[in-house]
Amino acid sequence: MIKKLQMLVVGLSVLFNAAVSSADTKKIDIGVNNWAENIAVANMWKLLLEEKNYQVSLQSASKMILYNSVAQGKLDLTFEVWLPTTDSAPYNSIKDHVQLIGPWLKEANLGLAVPDYVNIKSIDELNAQKAKFEWHGRPTLFGIDAGSGIMGLTEKAIGEYKLDYSLLSSSETAMLQSMERAMRRKEPIVVTLWKPHWVWAKKDLRYLEDPKKVYGTTDSIYAIANQSFKTEDPQVEHWLQQWKMDDKSLGELMATINENGSNTPEKGAKIWIDANKAMVDSWLK
Repeated sequence: MIKKLQMLVVGLSVLFNAAVSSADTKKIDIGVNNWAENIAVANMWKLLLEEKNYQVSLQSASKMILYNSVAQGKLDLTFEVWLPTTDSAPYNSIKDHVQLIGPWLKEANLGLAVPDYVNIKSIDELNAQKAKFEWHGRPTLFGIDAGSGIMGLTEKAIGEYKLDYSLLSSSETAMLQSMERAMRRKEPIVVTLWKPHWVWAKKDLRYLEDPKKVYGTTDSIYAIANQSFKTEDPQVEHWLQQWKMDDKSLGELMATINENGSNTPEKGAKIWIDANKAMVDSWLK
């Protein structure tokens, strides 16, 4: 009988400890859009939060879907809202239903970029040289995901500058592949691009001047959380408010991920975290 009681106590203890462990593990769902810096910081925060006993799930979608999902409470967070210019329209449609966090990066910009060897300096020169930029018989600007802020601004630029060009929607990966192929052949190409991005450290590129300021000047990058997040996870909200990066630290994070396999971003993120413990620890106080 005593042995049976001892076994019962041990069994109840195991169940109790498992229940406590389960209760202590909070789940956080983070939305990720397919931009290099967003993938980088989402995987970085996944590792940091898992070290603090959070269960983190990364959910991939386009920016607009992510914004709406955070506003509807289907996601807890997403890390990429460019303000005051690039994402102002989609953000304004949901701003009353989310909490703005940050900015975590103060200086970010975007525009149309060309390789350094392209003999053109400004967007308003594109029509005069459109024959150089033909793709499948049509002058083309190589873009990323349809519906993203930079694509909307590029459509506006086509109108403002009266460009006789098509805008090719694809993905960041496909755009970079097209750019890489053109640069190997020393062919002219115009792409939608932004900073921060690891490619600036790897390729000789420059923005085309934007005299009409369609792409604005400099944005900052914010995170957004659903309205209940601060109440339900005040510690994480506090850490995120303390999180600050610059072009150098973010560029190094992205480059480390790229160098260690972009298909396994957690690997590179872990290497970067281990090499930047002082910075990371300052966020998690």
